[in-house]
Amino acid sequence: MMYKGKFKYIIFIITTSLFWFSLYAYVPIFPGYIEDLGVSHGMVGIIIGSYGFSQMIIRIPLGIISDRLNKRKLFILLGIISSFLSGLGLWLFSSALSMLFFRALAGIAAASWVAFSVLFSSYYRSDEATKATGYIMAANNFGQVLAMLAGGSAAEIFGARSSFLLAAAAAVLAFISGMLISENKEITRKPLSFAELASVGKSGNLIIVSVLAILSQFVVFATVYGFTPIVAESLGASSAQLGLLSTLSILPGIPAGALSGSYFSNKFGEKKTLFAGFIIAAFSCIAIPFAKSFSVLVITQVIGGFGKGVTLPLLMGLSIKNVEENKRGSAMGFFQAIYGLGMFTGPVAVGFISDIASLNAGFYFTAFICFIAAFTVKLFVKDLS
Repeated sequence: MMYKGKFKYIIFIITTSLFWFSLYAYVPIFPGYIEDLGVSHGMVGIIIGSYGFSQMIIRIPLGIISDRLNKRKLFILLGIISSFLSGLGLWLFSSALSMLFFRALAGIAAASWVAFSVLFSSYYRSDEATKATGYIMAANNFGQVLAMLAGGSAAEIFGARSSFLLAAAAAVLAFISGMLISENKEITRKPLSFAELASVGKSGNLIIVSVLAILSQFVVFATVYGFTPIVAESLGASSAQLGLLSTLSILPGIPAGALSGSYFSNKFGEKKTLFAGFIIAAFSCIAIPFAKSFSVLVITQVIGGFGKGVTLPLLMGLSIKNVEENKRGSAMGFFQAIYGLGMFTGPVAVGFISDIASLNAGFYFTAFICFIAAFTVKLFVKDLS
């Protein structure tokens, strides 16, 4: 590690957890909340997908600008402010169009994740990239787990809209702790030329890893953050149970994320770890239509959550593992912008498939996407270990 002392790591982890808490406090009840407006599954998918769409647009410019300015903390704080405005807006307004706008604003907030990721990684040696991203992804998942459990409980006790207010409050706390984050001043990065920026995106491994991330996020946002809560509601789940379901879907990602870049990749290799993660996720998607009770649905999501939790942190680490220090922000921005496509297309595609065929057909299609990802790993991923 580049610095001594644990305080900066602790404050960074706390800020990261609070930030993701603010973005996900209302996620368990959000699909059903939208559906209660009487809109189609397609519109539900568009509103949910707007979160990924805005990230897809913002993340590459943000990565480039943060590289040029060599400032990460500024963008972290701006992201937290955007998250606050998103939660507050969702609390104040309740039309379909307002939810589309403010959920898209949450996506703009989440685009600052590139600044979180690169700044935290700069606290570690270059060869510890996958370890650093494993730790910060664990903090990410931890914040989401607490958010969805607390948000579902708040919705049960105080009504669905209270979860939006809870999200805004968490953003305030995140901003306070974020002010204490330590910017890494010892690393100097020269601004990249356009030729260098283009070369980042042309990296063979980065393209493959980014495509896999698209497929990974397609699955997560089509299921956990998309239409699995609607299945749970059809099985009679309460708001608190929706929070529990989402929590148990993400909870396995905490150990999976922390271990994927260290223990699993060292013992089994990064390629085999990725393949197994996608296969596990595929079978969890196939199992959803066969769940005839809430408890069975929870089991499918716990298993699937572990598989999904393994893949993204490992892919994130691999996206910058062999990238020069001054290009990491752009590489991470490219990677995270690309996987925003999965966040957008996942819920939108499954929403329209559900309207045309059935919700079950949407889950089977999502499983098919998992299998495509697994065999992409098998056929095209090379020399990662």
